[in-house]
Amino acid sequence: AGALLGFAVKVAGREGLKSNDARRWQSGPHLRVSLGYLRDILEYLDEIDVRMYRISSDFVPYCTHPDLPQFHGQVAECRDELAEVGRRAAELGIRLSLHPSQYVLLSAQDPAINAKGIADVNAQAELLDALGAGPEGVVVLHLGGAYGDKDAALRRYVDSFSRLSESGRRRLVLENDETVYTVEDVYRAHEATGVPLIFDHQHHLLNPGTLSMGDAARRALSTWPAGVMPKVHFSSPRLESRTVTRGGRDVPAPPLLSQHADYVHPWEFAAFLREVHPLPFDVMLEAKMKDLALLKLREDMAKLRLWP
Repeated sequence: AGALLGFAVKVAGREGLKSNDARRWQSGPHLRVSLGYLRDILEYLDEIDVRMYRISSDFVPYCTHPDLPQFHGQVAECRDELAEVGRRAAELGIRLSLHPSQYVLLSAQDPAINAKGIADVNAQAELLDALGAGPEGVVVLHLGGAYGDKDAALRRYVDSFSRLSESGRRRLVLENDETVYTVEDVYRAHEATGVPLIFDHQHHLLNPGTLSMGDAARRALSTWPAGVMPKVHFSSPRLESRTVTRGGRDVPAPPLLSQHADYVHPWEFAAFLREVHPLPFDVMLEAKMKDLALLKLREDMAKLRLWP
């Protein structure tokens, strides 16, 4: 089992571990508090032998908020603490990354949205630099909307990319999404800017374009620089029925295939690994049960002898 498995942000399997200082701005939240939380999470990850983790995109509270300039200098204020926590992550062999929210865009029609997106990507890349993260420490972004013209949106992305900081350009990666941009589409962004691509398994199921699962994954993996371990996102669709409230009462509703399931389907995961074997990559699991889903998948894969 060569692949590292990781999970994102919230810890489900241990009470009291917070992912970031989530207090409102009036309470003066600070990166220092988030770093204390991350220290505790790193020790827990070491305990359960998990070596990849996605930090909350709100890890540095309000760090690019246009109306709250008092929060903009937190990374500089915490240089020493960031270096120390980053050294601990490196000691433990834990790979850290970030994934800004879907509202962070570089291809919007409104230049102000792209300017904010540039600031957000730069800030998250600066955070990873301050943590001393290796080249696998990436900032994952979606291309966003097409606004009726994918070519024009792609041109705006390329323009925004050129205006990122050196660190932002170095750390940015793109992933395919579930409705608009297929792996072939984001590959065009790679050709234009050299940005590496993350293959997202569930998004490909929903928006495959013309490529098979294996071909799409291989194309994305081929975009990573030599010596840098690529990463894929994996999740199973939620297949159980939901309950919705209609007219004041709860009624069953069909599943939403775009939602992440609580756990990962082990045979589906094994089939994907076999499809792309022997190419090396790490896997960020995007299951609702977070670390518990990772531990269950690891146990299932070993028990059922599913590792390729």
